[in-house]
Amino acid sequence: MAEVPSGPSQVSRKRGTEAGELPEHVPERKKACWGILTSQGSWADRSPLHEAASQGRLLVLRTLLAQGHHANIVTIDQVTPLHEACLSGHPACVRALIHAGANVNATTIDGVTPLYNCCASGSVGCMELLLQNGANTHMPHAHFPSALHEACKRGNSHCVETLLSHGADPDYDHPLGSPLYVSCLHQQTACSRVLLHRGARVNVGRGGDSPLHAAVRLDSADQVLVLLDYGADFNLRDGNNQRPVDVAPSGGKTQQLLLAYEVCPRSLCQLCRFQIRNLIGRTRLKLLPLLPLPSLLTQYLEHT
Repeated sequence: MAEVPSGPSQVSRKRGTEAGELPEHVPERKKACWGILTSQGSWADRSPLHEAASQGRLLVLRTLLAQGHHANIVTIDQVTPLHEACLSGHPACVRALIHAGANVNATTIDGVTPLYNCCASGSVGCMELLLQNGANTHMPHAHFPSALHEACKRGNSHCVETLLSHGADPDYDHPLGSPLYVSCLHQQTACSRVLLHRGARVNVGRGGDSPLHAAVRLDSADQVLVLLDYGADFNLRDGNNQRPVDVAPSGGKTQQLLLAYEVCPRSLCQLCRFQIRNLIGRTRLKLLPLLPLPSLLTQYLEHT
């Protein structure tokens, strides 16, 4: 039988620790996930179960659970072993903890859920297990960290797809802005494509700032092309009464794209698709393949 650790780890992982101070054996992915939102603060009270979940030591985890260690044991920051398993991307440990009664919607003191940690680590396997066992795609309080926004920020497009497939709102209202806005702000074109394909509103950003404004400021030509292809309004004005072309870096690719777009109107084919998709509505776009239509027409409406 695998050896069961006798006490909490001596590794210090306090909030605000500099990356250079972390132990060398800590995976780079995990370092990148630490911060104020992931609530991995001071873990002086971290249990052996947390340690086993973090390291993916399934046999040790099962032994501890069989010996009576509670699956929902928390640190002072309300971090559970399930948070740890999701942050490190260990589906087998996630499954064992859920089977032992772990709360899939547990929140840390910063409002972080196991699902959020899956999006931070990019673990679709862990995410699927959580969603199949009742994890909420959105939190009840808008100020809590959003799993969908985190996935968009980190470019984990498969996580975005999975969340949307389980009912997440692609236009989820959050102080950070829309998921599409966050995706553009962090130049995650693959995530933007998934959101727009799923019916995200292309002109909804943060306040008066549209996703197109965000993409243009960063001179992200790929993002701009995707947004325009899904009907982004290049005449929208932000809080400073500026259009996207006004905020584009002078002489940059996006400025040239927008100037060319202004003098070349959209095709009738594009305009018809925009209108039909809007009439169908976001929630029914997934039903397009079920309609008795030629495959070519279905692909046209799905924009694939």
